[in-house]
Amino acid sequence: MKLSINKYCKIDPAGVAMNGKMLLPNAEQLGYRKFIRSVYKHFSLDYPKFFKMDGLSKLGFMATEILLKEEGTGGNFSSEKTGFILLNGSSSLEVDEKHQETINSREQYFPSPSNFVYTLPNIMAGEAAIRHKFRGENTVLISRDFDTQLFYDLVSLAFEQGALECCVGGWVEQYGERFEAMLFLITSGENKISAESVIFEPSNLNNIYKAT
Repeated sequence: MKLSINKYCKIDPAGVAMNGKMLLPNAEQLGYRKFIRSVYKHFSLDYPKFFKMDGLSKLGFMATEILLKEEGTGGNFSSEKTGFILLNGSSSLEVDEKHQETINSREQYFPSPSNFVYTLPNIMAGEAAIRHKFRGENTVLISRDFDTQLFYDLVSLAFEQGALECCVGGWVEQYGERFEAMLFLITSGENKISAESVIFEPSNLNNIYKAT
């Protein structure tokens, strides 16, 4: 089955780029927390739940918002066949450590429900799926880095088995001040959204990832 990369979004310490074009440079070299809040403000979101999310979920959520902001998914795909396939390096380690701090001491035992909610990396995709009403495949796998061959195999299999008609997928990693999101909008070749679509294959994934 031929698949297409229709558009892509990258968020990292350099700024926010869409299809290789810088939309919001991190000119002041803000740290992660300040920068991701500035991204939210710049793109004029009105979604108060954003402020309750952990750092990883905020990054995945914002990358998805920007990726879908202009054209969405094109409106040609059922919500049951639209979903997320993501790779991530640190899982929910940052919030896991915060949660552990709250239960280390019997004398100062104060587990936080707000932390516990985010002790699974799948919550990142879940937040974006709720926002956009995607009910299809929702998978997050742990990988040391963005393994484009693994990602290609996972997405291709989901399409071949009929689980997906449209996929938001790629790499989302955040731990402390280290952060990087690289998301692609992928559809079958017969359902291209953009005239600039390219073939979904590992070499194109690598070229786009390294060039942005």
